[in-house]
Amino acid sequence: MRSRTTLLRRRFLHLAAGAVALPALARIAHAQAYPSRPVRIIVPFAPAGPNDIIARALGQWLTERLGQPFVIENRSGAASNVGTEAVVNAAPDGYTVLMVSSPQAINATLYDKLHFEFRRDIAPVAAIMRVPNVMVVDRTFPARSVPDFISYAKANPDQLNFASSGIGASNHMSGELFKIMTGIAMTHVPYRSSGPALADLFGGRVQVMFDSIASTIEHIKADRLRALAVTSAPRSTLIPDTPVMSDFVAGYDVNNWFGLGMPSHTPAEVVDRLNTAVNEGLVDPNLKARLAGMGGTPLPGSPSDFGKLIADETEKWGKVIRTANIKPA
Repeated sequence: MRSRTTLLRRRFLHLAAGAVALPALARIAHAQAYPSRPVRIIVPFAPAGPNDIIARALGQWLTERLGQPFVIENRSGAASNVGTEAVVNAAPDGYTVLMVSSPQAINATLYDKLHFEFRRDIAPVAAIMRVPNVMVVDRTFPARSVPDFISYAKANPDQLNFASSGIGASNHMSGELFKIMTGIAMTHVPYRSSGPALADLFGGRVQVMFDSIASTIEHIKADRLRALAVTSAPRSTLIPDTPVMSDFVAGYDVNNWFGLGMPSHTPAEVVDRLNTAVNEGLVDPNLKARLAGMGGTPLPGSPSDFGKLIADETEKWGKVIRTANIKPA
């Protein structure tokens, strides 16, 4: 009787253990099969911008690496909020991916009536790269260095205008942080994009801009703009003779950064699968060269590493927005 009871107990424990293991095995199998159909990468900006270019370069790599098309879909509007909301509302199955970048961390504080909470509703998947801005002035401007510029600004309060590609853009926030940390007074002049802002910089209607290296590198090399400082450390390999801002303004550090996110509650196994593929791409010589050509430095790491970057940047820009009392247009 005792042996029969023992046998039944063992059989029950064996079946129970199997039942517990089945969901885990199913998740592993699902992750190994992912992706089994085309994946959409939603770029919340218009075509031809840095988010779009990076998404297409990475999407090509992921298509080749994972065997399913990664299709780029541009959903621009409201400084990335339209495309972000579309991904927030998508099924959390791994087949809708968001191109994530600095504006989403900025918008979390800048906009107070969003229909989503970025850090709650988007799961971080993988960082891709970071790209610094560069502080540039027209060649005729009297300042030849950051200390010169600060001295000139203090001697001419409220006489300088700094341009950006729009309220809340990275180049706007770079200028606001510079004002806060140096105590100088400048007037912000927002434009619809970097192109017309740079045109007015050449024309002397604005005096300085903190723009991306990708937008300014050709003008710097052609000696049409003077680069005073790169906004992050280390120096940029594209303009290695240009000093970093923190040499003159201690603690100043600004990067544009890019990565991928998915709707929250996407299975962790799927997130990890895509994270691994992205990290493999960041060491691929061809993809790495394409990113370097944009002034980018790869940011390999885990989903939690990317989540910490987003959290830190959200807090940092939130303080700047509140201090400068910045409001969306």
